[in-house]
Amino acid sequence: MTPDCSITVRSAAEAVAYAPYVIGFHPTDSIVVLCLARRIVVVGMRYDLPPPAEALDDVAEMIALQRAPEVIVLGYGPPPAVTPAVHALLAALEPTGVRVTEALRITEGRWWSYTCADPSCCPPDGTPCRSDLAAEAVYRGLVALPDRKALVARVAPAEGAVRREMAEATVKAQARFTDLTAADVEAGRGGRLVRKAGRQAIREAERVARAGRMPSCKEVAWLGVLMVESVVLDYALERSGPEEWRMRLWNEVLRLVDPVYAPGPACVLGFAAWQSGDGALARVALDRALRENPGNRIAGALDRILSAGIGPTALVALHPPGTEPSSARNQAEQARAKDKKRGRPAAGAGRRIRRGTRRQSL
Repeated sequence: MTPDCSITVRSAAEAVAYAPYVIGFHPTDSIVVLCLARRIVVVGMRYDLPPPAEALDDVAEMIALQRAPEVIVLGYGPPPAVTPAVHALLAALEPTGVRVTEALRITEGRWWSYTCADPSCCPPDGTPCRSDLAAEAVYRGLVALPDRKALVARVAPAEGAVRREMAEATVKAQARFTDLTAADVEAGRGGRLVRKAGRQAIREAERVARAGRMPSCKEVAWLGVLMVESVVLDYALERSGPEEWRMRLWNEVLRLVDPVYAPGPACVLGFAAWQSGDGALARVALDRALRENPGNRIAGALDRILSAGIGPTALVALHPPGTEPSSARNQAEQARAKDKKRGRPAAGAGRRIRRGTRRQSL
């Protein structure tokens, strides 16, 4: 079944039910913001509780930049944590002109409204969250993982027998790479042999993944070693796209490669996920890249794109008519320039659901 990811919110109950499917997991101790146009969710954002007081203006600005006709704010957690955070965010949003139509608290399976005092529709004891609406979302093909930890686990290194098999394959791939670079130097090819091998490995992995399979451990190890070379990583980034088979491929490569080789596949997965609108997956993929190599420039640049709340269509619009961004490096530089022009620090992370809804998650 092809999921219909256009989410329409007509009531507070629907906002509560559908919010986890907008951001991709069931939030806890969080503020979630849904931006709507004609009742359709076009942007979803999530922030940890409590948000730093100094960051609230940046958060409010990011919400205002979405130019959504209406906004719903949802706080997840106990009242002492949620209530002051929601009120502080509403105060920060007031001068921006953003129209907040609902502000809600969700605690232990019930929700309360900060904007409605009518006990006939918003009783003092709260309203039970509707499981039938959640079931409808699942039927439509929408997915909400149990929590953010489950999302992080998707990009965690594989363990057990496959890890041992990958360790052996990596040793062989490293020796093969040493021989290849030596042959390249001896022939005076200026890195062309490595570039050719990298392109072949990427295209073969894509061919296999497109057919519904995954590369072998030997192929993954070889790919991971080759992607240390920037020319190979750039080629993978240039070919990345929002197709689900591409994200499955790079998610699997990221899980399998030796952790020292994780940043390259993590960047490609993050870039592909960002292009598809899966900003929560993009965030955890880039976090993995930066955890393995805090100085990775591509991961850092893509991190800035997410933190600035910039969607893929915004960056494409920065290019002159008739041109296309050649790689993630180009797009990252565009984002850095745009962020600098705004004169403010980064404050969030972006995500766009298929069919026009963008998700953001820190």
